[in-house]
Amino acid sequence: MNDALYIAATGMNVQQRSVDTIANNLANVNTPGFKKGRVNFEDMVYRALGAPAGQADAARPAWQGSGVGMLSLVKQFAPGELRKTEQPLDIAIQGEGFFEVNATDGTPAYSRGGSLIVDKDGFLSTADGHVLKPGIHVGLDALEITVKQDGRVLVRNREGGSSNEVGRIELVRFADTQGLVALGGNLYRPSAQSGDAILGRAGEDGLGGIAQGFLESSNVKLVEEMVDLMAAQRAYESNVKVIQAADEMLAMSNNLRK
Repeated sequence: MNDALYIAATGMNVQQRSVDTIANNLANVNTPGFKKGRVNFEDMVYRALGAPAGQADAARPAWQGSGVGMLSLVKQFAPGELRKTEQPLDIAIQGEGFFEVNATDGTPAYSRGGSLIVDKDGFLSTADGHVLKPGIHVGLDALEITVKQDGRVLVRNREGGSSNEVGRIELVRFADTQGLVALGGNLYRPSAQSGDAILGRAGEDGLGGIAQGFLESSNVKLVEEMVDLMAAQRAYESNVKVIQAADEMLAMSNNLRK
């Protein structure tokens, strides 16, 4: 009977983790470039009924599971919809790829958030102050900044005249995006699973083009999240009922001994 208590407890634990993940998705539904998370489950070790753990009795074909565990918490990198802002420093990747930026500690990090600013030194940076790589200096006196689909950045300054190319926004991709490590703030770092960043140009080698005046919306879909939330809640409630039933059966067994 104790098995039922412990098995149901594992179910409650993973469903709580699922609810936590859904809550984070819903909290970031309006965060540009946010990628929703998903919890993957796996069944835990089995043992043969009537045999000590780890010593399966071949004469007994019945096996008892020991519950469920969390296999992984992964990001789903499906693209979000592009939202038109008409702001010249808002850019979005139309397809695969990441921007490379300098993290707070100076190391490379990667993002799909395209809300840019011109920092105090005249470089293109994310709204959080991470300088876009390679460093693109547009200056503090730029009247007009144009970003082409292939990533070229053109600037017309206060002196007037034609626009001059000052750099090119480069994109990177990874062999396995599921291996990227989330840092928060729409930033990611590579891991052994993701492999190193593969540098390329926008619109080439499978990388998406760049759309100026657009932002990529979160890929969280409210209806899907609410359905998943209700399913997780029902599963949690069912495991609570299993614990209550197992507790009542234990109580009845104890009463028989009196």
